[in-house]
Amino acid sequence: MVFVHFFLSVQQDIKLWIFFPILCAVFRAIFIAVHKPYSSLTGKKRALRECFRFGFWWGMDLNAYVFVISLVLVTLPGLFIPWWSRHGDAIRTILGLVYAFIIYVAFVGKMIFYSQFHDIFNNIVFLGQKAEKHNLVDVFFNQYHGARKLALTLPYLVIIFVALQGILAIPAISYPAITGIAYYLVNTAIVLALIAAFYFFRYGGTFMHDNKPEWDTIPAVVKEDPFLSKATVDDLIALKMLRRHPMNETMQKSPEENLRLVKPFVEARGGCIDSFDQAVEAFRHEAKGAKIKQPSHIFLIVGESYSQPYFDPAFADLHIADEGKKLMADVHTASIHTALSAGIISRPSIVSLMLGIFDAGLELNEREAFWQGTVPTSLPLQLRRLGYETNYWYGGSLANGNFGHFAPACGFDHAYSAIDICDPKAPRSWVGVYDHIFLNKAADMITQRTDDVPQFHFIYTTSNHGPYKMPLHDLGFDGDKIMKVAQDVLDEKIIPKVLGTFWYSDRAINQFIQEMKKAYPDSLFIVTGDHGFQCSELQHTSFMKREYTFRELHSPVLMFHHPELDKSSLAGNIIGGHMNILPTLFELIAPAGFTYYSLFHSLTEPISQCVTPYHWVNLQAIGACHEAYYQPLTAQSGADVLQGAAPYDDICDAEKSLTAYLLQHSELLQPVDALLRR
Repeated sequence: MVFVHFFLSVQQDIKLWIFFPILCAVFRAIFIAVHKPYSSLTGKKRALRECFRFGFWWGMDLNAYVFVISLVLVTLPGLFIPWWSRHGDAIRTILGLVYAFIIYVAFVGKMIFYSQFHDIFNNIVFLGQKAEKHNLVDVFFNQYHGARKLALTLPYLVIIFVALQGILAIPAISYPAITGIAYYLVNTAIVLALIAAFYFFRYGGTFMHDNKPEWDTIPAVVKEDPFLSKATVDDLIALKMLRRHPMNETMQKSPEENLRLVKPFVEARGGCIDSFDQAVEAFRHEAKGAKIKQPSHIFLIVGESYSQPYFDPAFADLHIADEGKKLMADVHTASIHTALSAGIISRPSIVSLMLGIFDAGLELNEREAFWQGTVPTSLPLQLRRLGYETNYWYGGSLANGNFGHFAPACGFDHAYSAIDICDPKAPRSWVGVYDHIFLNKAADMITQRTDDVPQFHFIYTTSNHGPYKMPLHDLGFDGDKIMKVAQDVLDEKIIPKVLGTFWYSDRAINQFIQEMKKAYPDSLFIVTGDHGFQCSELQHTSFMKREYTFRELHSPVLMFHHPELDKSSLAGNIIGGHMNILPTLFELIAPAGFTYYSLFHSLTEPISQCVTPYHWVNLQAIGACHEAYYQPLTAQSGADVLQGAAPYDDICDAEKSLTAYLLQHSELLQPVDALLRR
């Protein structure tokens, strides 16, 4: 009978359905085992149980469809097509292998993403939309062992095949021997039960869509642990959340709503909010008078992933930042203990440093409106008002990210690409020409100038970037001699490459600084990194035995060096960020009364907080915006977190909304020449 066949066949669909939550749980366990920030899981029994329980129900938001797909594509056609029915389990196996492969790809992607950003899939994914795809492939294969991960695909699918065959071979429950009205009643009950079961599981153990598991409903015992709360989310669920909450959420708001969100940010600075021009005036400052003699050359050096932690005592035995430490220790260097980058990845940081407003993940460098005009807060534009010729030097190609258009529109008189100025045969990675070659060429071109025009140089290096394939031994790095660490660290395949590349870049940057100091003794040097940096593999060695702290993950170097500066020149500040560089620069060199525009205050005055669209730091703690936990600046491990509402979400939202408002009203952007005449 047809329904008897249906009853037996639908059990196979159910078996397939049961398999995938188990597979997701296995991947969740692997993720926890590999990335847990604590030495053991002792005391985490209840949190772990809730993590897997809630993860199971939340995962059903997608996994429940396995049953529906198998039912629709296999069971129902099989009722009418005998051949299809005979091969039903084979078809189910193929469907299962396809879904298992998708889950595997998502899991591998999540493991790589977490190693880099210490988070499950989040909005950073969207920041790579314009990235060069062949470069991403290069990083995947050479930095993240892509070949090994791909090679595991085949044995993984073999295991899945065997497992599916085994579960589908489990004997089915026989249909009860009933006839008459009972037959129809039982059949109806079975169909209704299947429908109810689907929705019950699909809605996370409820029958109400509004009660489905969501991020906000993660059990408190799990959410109190930032790591386990992330582990709760299946990889495909994380991707689904991204689809629902794209990066450019501020662009979905009306201009009026964005301007309303900017209101407290502007009014706190004494401004008005009725129009953008009035808002800009809230960011108008008058310099109090130069604190140093106006330098002939200003160098803003942004080292790729040039990160503060490797200057800290905890990492001293690595000896990978020794040259930078000499500069930081110099009596004429003032530095910041904890700084926040303007972006989590490179381009938003560089864009923000140039423009004086946060890129906020909106990829302003890719927006044609910003190839034609800029805003009064632009750094090179304002330095031109002080008589400086402005130059942008990039270790890669200006075509990447359209900086060949964007940089001049910001106010740079010249933009130089290492790809163009260096020998065509100069060794390079996909990111750019090796740092020492690029910087040597830039030094030659700078020193060849014979005029007296004051110069500003924004220099951005590239070498300290994955996939870490540079010939480090040929470049002078011998990990066995340089790093004073245990053998397990040295024996790791990737660690010496990652740390050795940092060492190489540190030397190249500081050799350039020393050369420029000799050529132009009155130079002002501002040294930072585009964002934080970590060698995740180091966490699992005898050297660390812990997870990086929030500060270690997100704090780039930030220091100012000039013959007239000293350790007290930054007003005793221990915190700051990229957006403090612009006002600090003008308060150091500009004459009294010079007007400049800046969202933030100068580090020559005490500050108590720094907020970006991503993170915040004050004198006690550091945290992420819109997250209910933070970490003391004195934390010794990434596992040391405190619960508490994010205190600066309004500022974070205002910073993003200001940028979005400008995009929505691109007519507010003006060419450099027009702004210079203001």
